[in-house]
Amino acid sequence: MEQQLAAILGPDPSHFEALVSHLMSTANEQRSQAEGLFNLCKSHHPDVLVLRLAQLLHSSLRHEIRAMSAILLRKQLTRDDSVASTVAPPSAPSAYLWPRLAPSTQSDIKSLLLASVQREEVKSICKKLCDTVSELASNLLLENAWPDILPFMFQSVTSDSPRLQESALLIFSQLSQYIGDILLPHLSTLHTVFLNALSSATSTPDVRIAALGAAINFIQCLPSTSDRDRFQDLLPAMMRTLTEALNSGQEATAQEALELLIELAGTEPKFLRRQLVEVVGSMLQIAEADGLEEGTRHLAVEFVITLAEARERAPGMMRRLPQFVGRLFAVLMKMLLDIEDDQAWHSAESEDEDAGETSNYSVGQECLDRLSIALGGNTIVPVASELLPAYLAAPEWQKHHAALITLAQIAEGCSKVMIRNLEQVVSMVLSCFQDPHPRVRWAAINAIGQLSTDLGPDLQVQYHQRVLPALASAMDDFQNPRVQAHAASAILNFSENCTPEILTPYLDGIVSKLLVLLQNGKQMVQEGALTALASVADSSQEHFQKYYDAVMPYLKSILMTASDKSRRMLRAKSMECISLVGMAVGKEKFRDDAKQVMEVLMTLQGSQMESDDPTISYMLQAWARLCKCLGKDFLPYMSVVMPPLLQSAQLKPDVTITSADSDDDIDESDDESIETITLGDKRIGIKTSVLEEKATACNMLCCYADELKEGFYPWIDQVAPTLVPLLKFYFHEEVRKAAVSAMPELLRSAKLAVEKGLAQGRDESYVKQLSDYIIPALVDALNKEPETEICATMLDSLNECIQISGSLLSESQVRCIVDEIKHVITASSTRKRERDERTKAEDFDADEGEFLREENEQEEEVLDHVGDCLGALIKTFKASFLPFFDELSTFIMAMWGKDKTPEERRVAICLFDDVAEQCREAALKYYNTYLPFLLESCNDDDPDVRQAAVYGVGVCAEFGGSVFKPLVGEALSRLNVVVRHADALKSENVTAYDNAVSALGKICLFHRDSIDAAQVVPAWLNCLPIRADLIEAKVVHEQLCTMVERWDRELLGPNNEHLPKIVQVFAEVLCAGKDLATEQTASRVINLLRQLQQTLPPSVLASTWSSLQPQQQLTLQSFLSTQ
Repeated sequence: MEQQLAAILGPDPSHFEALVSHLMSTANEQRSQAEGLFNLCKSHHPDVLVLRLAQLLHSSLRHEIRAMSAILLRKQLTRDDSVASTVAPPSAPSAYLWPRLAPSTQSDIKSLLLASVQREEVKSICKKLCDTVSELASNLLLENAWPDILPFMFQSVTSDSPRLQESALLIFSQLSQYIGDILLPHLSTLHTVFLNALSSATSTPDVRIAALGAAINFIQCLPSTSDRDRFQDLLPAMMRTLTEALNSGQEATAQEALELLIELAGTEPKFLRRQLVEVVGSMLQIAEADGLEEGTRHLAVEFVITLAEARERAPGMMRRLPQFVGRLFAVLMKMLLDIEDDQAWHSAESEDEDAGETSNYSVGQECLDRLSIALGGNTIVPVASELLPAYLAAPEWQKHHAALITLAQIAEGCSKVMIRNLEQVVSMVLSCFQDPHPRVRWAAINAIGQLSTDLGPDLQVQYHQRVLPALASAMDDFQNPRVQAHAASAILNFSENCTPEILTPYLDGIVSKLLVLLQNGKQMVQEGALTALASVADSSQEHFQKYYDAVMPYLKSILMTASDKSRRMLRAKSMECISLVGMAVGKEKFRDDAKQVMEVLMTLQGSQMESDDPTISYMLQAWARLCKCLGKDFLPYMSVVMPPLLQSAQLKPDVTITSADSDDDIDESDDESIETITLGDKRIGIKTSVLEEKATACNMLCCYADELKEGFYPWIDQVAPTLVPLLKFYFHEEVRKAAVSAMPELLRSAKLAVEKGLAQGRDESYVKQLSDYIIPALVDALNKEPETEICATMLDSLNECIQISGSLLSESQVRCIVDEIKHVITASSTRKRERDERTKAEDFDADEGEFLREENEQEEEVLDHVGDCLGALIKTFKASFLPFFDELSTFIMAMWGKDKTPEERRVAICLFDDVAEQCREAALKYYNTYLPFLLESCNDDDPDVRQAAVYGVGVCAEFGGSVFKPLVGEALSRLNVVVRHADALKSENVTAYDNAVSALGKICLFHRDSIDAAQVVPAWLNCLPIRADLIEAKVVHEQLCTMVERWDRELLGPNNEHLPKIVQVFAEVLCAGKDLATEQTASRVINLLRQLQQTLPPSVLASTWSSLQPQQQLTLQSFLSTQ
């Protein structure tokens, strides 16, 4: 080995060249031997190694050797902090050699690299070389360690050599993101450089493209709008790069230019605003030009859609150009006409329902969806209304098909506007159910399915009597099995947004048709029928019992007989259907068949299945549904279910990593289920089927823990270490969500098992150990979570975990939770501020306002859960939490401001309410700060804020003693406003009313000496009973009981004149069963009524009794007569 090394690094360069050549060898043994030698050189002789590589790059005559040397040098000389470094084998020596090199070597390398840039003529090698130079320079320039490079670049860009100009521009392009600040002093020089390179008559197409890339990258890095505006006048020259390439037939160059401009549209859309009409007009011309390649036209479409989607950076900008939206929409609909009537579609032997669809068709379909989501119904529906009728009236079937596909694609983005025009939309689609062409009928069914999802439940409620019979008759189309199957599948979409009341009258007809289809020869039709039966059972629940005996034998038969490979999906769907039917009809009806079905599933589970077998995922879900249906009876099967489920949950993501600018595309050809994301300068390909199976498994684990409670205990020790790391599984949201939801379920399961003595002798310390593992991990994941929606879910889970763990939480854990909550509140405020900035944009309009409202609703959910978490901590730790509350008070007071949303104010008030209620005397010190806000909020415009505030006044009245006394007068007048409001009893105001009545009662009870009792107490009595807030109702009616028991003078009134009212309240409370009073209060009420019966004069009793309704008299008599 030493000899080999000596030869490789010796005076004869051919040995080293041979080593580099072997590193590219396709023979594994030769390559791995070369890698071993290369790593030895790197460890022991780094200086010689990099110099040799640099010399090869400069002087080797073989192209592939120079290219490989550029790549190897880049890897040795640059820091790799990206994802890729996490997948490097641990045995490889550290790749980053630069700091280990002698200063003289560093100097030689820099000179050799620049000399190579001057010499190299091969375009592909130039690009690799420029990558190496840029990455090295990006590290060195910040420390001013490569002073020669900027002068070299400025010199090269003005040289006579196009290749050198291009290289310098490529380096500028890549460096701008790292050293934008260093280049700032050279703005005017760069402006001239870019303008010359873009518009000089002598510039080659390659130089122009490189200049376009450099200009776009540089513009994106400029921190201020005014700096970016200095480059505005480059835009016509930038666009000319594109049009000239097209005019001279160089579409490959044009496509490069388009990709760069798309990047600019996504990141700096406002840069285009002043010349928007010209730029978008040019792009639409390209999109409309039939003579150009599809790829070019698709990129032009992508540019316009990207601008429409750039809502955060340029809200409302594209809606200013309705004529362009119309033109783009027409282009996209025209793309949908590119569809052939392929025989494979009609024969319906296989799944591929997209037979005959082209890439044009797919792009058209995807872009209609994106455009409508980006611009909304107010912009899109008028445009669609102009084009759709002409398409539907045309003779060609393709146009009818395109119109229906368009309706289905725009429904999600235009749902609000389409719901207002439902009659028109539904009639348009249903008229096509009779179209002579089966593909059009299929598209009509498809549209109904999509509209049922996007426009439900309005569509179901208003049009069930037209839609369901139409789908049922489409199921009779035995000539066109694909249409039949699709009609059955559309039943799924329809019934998902449907109440049992709507569905039940149609069940006889639908179920009998689906049973006919189940016995049909075509597998696709059978699969559709199974899907439909499953969804109908799921939606109709117990109403499905009457069909159970007819349906189940068919389902079991398919499960047991569909065993060959071609029928795997059929069997999988039968599992889904059986488990959903079982859940619908319930345990008693399903029990006997369930045993049989589970025997079959257990046999299947033990058999060898191929990794792409759909049975695996369907079986995971079927087991979980069977568990939900059978409850504790399912426990014996857990030992069969859990091992494969854990295996699926532990699947490693199948990830391929390449450089984002490399020519090696991730190989998608053999598997369309690869999703590609770009992170920094790395392109990551992930196999989605693996992720979906993992997500399903994690969801099922959560289901079992939720359903089986303490019965899940034996599995916690395996499940917790599987799911906790997945709280930070950023490849797939569903996996994270499932892991998050499972955390409180695991804790609850452990706690119940310990409490019920089922934890094999383990005690509370086990629950603490689990809590110590889960809660910090959840807090840490929350800190790093990029998605607002998942943040809300994490906070919700954290709140549950706090409630379950309670006092097991240590002070340091509480500290971490509180610090993270501060971080969450701050991040939320930042996001709100950014949204407020968007409202100031020139083109901001009502549609953008609507989008913002939706985003803010998500933000409110986050704050809501923040309030719940803090509330749980206050309830758990009471006064010992107050030091933390003091830290948080600046955040809480800020949420009380007039400029804050009602939800923020409500959360702040609830937190003070919790502190006052849980900490009692210890909380009195906060009254001076918080009570003025609380009283003011009693008359807030928002009913939820009023409710929280008046509840708080009640708490302070109960526990505030002398501190509250001076404020009794103001509190009474504030509560009076709530109680006497004309709309006080309307549904949105009634809980605030009930809580105000409760607070009044507490003032009557605890501050009698500070009020005019003869007026206030009867006024309070007149508000009873309260009926909406059932918790407060129980409190208030118990209080009434207490006051009557002590024969309260002001309550009963002179000569007991309020007695009829009191008896009336008691009657209504008793008639309401357990809703308005606890059992204890109810029995106290009955005793009081018996007492009254015995002590009051008969005449008073008779008049009291006569004031009751007949039903109340009967109920009271029955209560009083039973001893």
